[in-house]
Amino acid sequence: MKITNATLFAAATAAMGLMSIAAANAGPATPPSYEFEKCFGVAAGGQNDCQTATNSCGGSVAAGGQGDAWVFVPKGVCSKINGGSLEPK
Repeated sequence: MKITNATLFAAATAAMGLMSIAAANAGPATPPSYEFEKCFGVAAGGQNDCQTATNSCGGSVAAGGQGDAWVFVPKGVCSKINGGSLEPK
């Protein structure tokens, strides 16, 4: 059986598609092992740890600083970050 470049390309494309689907359905981030708090309004674009009112999973906000997007930070740190809040904005 001869394997052509087209067959290899199709298989690679399918594998990459399955990986992107799995990443999109990753869900919320696993809570860290240290004492943490959720810090709202400071996540960079694509770096939030959980879903928001307008996004279905972690890592899916388009723009940074979205008021309902949060990230895990060590306890006591959020109030020290410019724009950080312990409650959604």
